[in-house]
Amino acid sequence: MQPLAERMRPTSLDGYIGQQHLVGEGAVLRRMIESGRINSFILWGPPGVGKTTLAQIIAHTLQVPFYTLSAVTSGVKDVRDVIERARSGRFFSQASPILFIDEIHRFSKSQQDSLLGAVEQGVVTLIGATTENPSFEVIRPLLSRCAVYVLKPLQSDDLLDLAMRALTQDSELQQRHVTLDETTALLRYSGGDARKLLNILELVVEAEPEDADIHITDSLVAERLQQNPLAYDKGGELHYDIISAFIKSIRGSDPDAAIYWLARMIEGGEDPAFIARRLVISAAEDIGLANPNALLLANAAFDTVQKIGWPEGRIPLAEATIYLATSPKSNSAYMAINDALAYVSRNGNQPVPLHLRNAPTSLMRELGYGKEYKYAHDYEGHFVRQQYLPDGVDERFWHAQDNNAEARMQQHINNLWGRQDN
Repeated sequence: MQPLAERMRPTSLDGYIGQQHLVGEGAVLRRMIESGRINSFILWGPPGVGKTTLAQIIAHTLQVPFYTLSAVTSGVKDVRDVIERARSGRFFSQASPILFIDEIHRFSKSQQDSLLGAVEQGVVTLIGATTENPSFEVIRPLLSRCAVYVLKPLQSDDLLDLAMRALTQDSELQQRHVTLDETTALLRYSGGDARKLLNILELVVEAEPEDADIHITDSLVAERLQQNPLAYDKGGELHYDIISAFIKSIRGSDPDAAIYWLARMIEGGEDPAFIARRLVISAAEDIGLANPNALLLANAAFDTVQKIGWPEGRIPLAEATIYLATSPKSNSAYMAINDALAYVSRNGNQPVPLHLRNAPTSLMRELGYGKEYKYAHDYEGHFVRQQYLPDGVDERFWHAQDNNAEARMQQHINNLWGRQDN
């Protein structure tokens, strides 16, 4: 018999729960489905929020062949085999078959490269599912051919709606005498994950005698899950809450809290690469120029975890966590690039001054490209004052913050340029 989560998987948008920003009336995916043609896209969101279900609903609604691959078990050969089957089995009047790739972030570069031609030529319509930021995990050529839609953790009302549907519509549960008296524990352990909610519901019901009146309470749920309650924490809304607490503890210079949240993630089965990636981001964003070595150590921890694996990988992660938490903090680089991006967005593309332009041809040299450029190394102290920003631009994007390292950097720059201010 299929698990409850599979039995409750809807086949149309009418039975789909949540993600109204994508599938509600007038929303982007609903419009695409109703038009009968869709473009390739990637669904990004936590586990159990309907990524696979949505892909299956689209294929069922459009009545096109549906091929599925798991990035965990499939190689380049599997990808090519599926593409060839899609190519040979397609009729000219038919919409492209859908190729659904679960956990596409786990595909290697060569595996992703093998998809490019088929996606670009329309042999298949790719729907990828990922729990990781596709900007980091999907190669740029493939990402440029796909829209990215973000799925959100299911809200309490969505999960309660799903639980009631299961109790009233599932043929197996209809035969049992089940009353949902309390929901706090059920929602907490589900963590925004529909699959987990249905798994918990099924576990609690099946643990009771067939002829029993089952009253689902918080204590009953906790009792049934007490052997491994942390397994129900991974991936849902709590997953994002814990990583948020972890990063904020580092930013707040509390090594004890940071180590506690690291332990919570490790005990809950979090992907160590995800933790390491967040440490690298924190080192650049929150410690920054106040201690540039933080980025080097965080990156070394990332590499070390990949080399030595688990469980020893917890040690370099702990070392990097404590080092980052105890380092002085600065977000001046983060603020500088944001300010510069905002300026560029407001003011458009300003011409590069002639003396800064490259002059690889004689025509460019005749036009004055690079003519008045002063080579800094030809001058005392390897510095000479000249214009580097576009004409008319007199902005200061980087501002040193209150730490010893940046104070020295700012003083050096002030001495070079004859400035008095920050």
